[in-house]
Amino acid sequence: MAKNTQANSGQDQSDLTPRQGEVLDAALELLVLVGDKLTMNEVAKTASCSKETLYNWFGDREGLLVAIVQWQAVKVALPDVDFGELDQHDFVQRLDTFGTNLMEVLTSATSVALNRVAISRAGTDGSNLGGIVLKNGRFAMGALLKPLLEAGKKEQLLTFATSEAAYRCFFGLLLQDIQIRMLLGDELSLSKGQVKKQAAEATRQFMKLHSI
Repeated sequence: MAKNTQANSGQDQSDLTPRQGEVLDAALELLVLVGDKLTMNEVAKTASCSKETLYNWFGDREGLLVAIVQWQAVKVALPDVDFGELDQHDFVQRLDTFGTNLMEVLTSATSVALNRVAISRAGTDGSNLGGIVLKNGRFAMGALLKPLLEAGKKEQLLTFATSEAAYRCFFGLLLQDIQIRMLLGDELSLSKGQVKKQAAEATRQFMKLHSI
């Protein structure tokens, strides 16, 4: 069977059809239940599609996992920034929104399951899932936020040595030990209200540390 390996090199999520999105949502839900035992057969049954269709779309199991990582990552959004009209109120609002979106994704059952699979396969022969999670998760989120941080510095709203250091600071204030506790099995559950409160507090602390 000829397999399309486009997903392994990073398929543009904007090119996905609604049906492919439905399949990836089903795969995410299944991943929460079975973790690293996820198979193409099970995904096909859960999503009511053929295994051949999965292979044509995603290449193989590794390609499907890549697509799942990327599908999860696009859920974190940053409001558009007009760098020419950025004041402190706008900056704080955008940082808080980004923090809320990021935390909602990273503390979701799907992200926890996905990260557990990546960690379990890190360093194994033939698997680059850990690197894919880093690229489309930690590094992609940094690439989204850093332009806002740089704009804040340019408008003399912030001071920091590098945008990377500032991003690490905000990420640490936001997640603290929450993500690692969840990865290790702590049955920690955050409501949307708690997530918003945590993001607001992280934003407040960040501004206290970095405001001019």
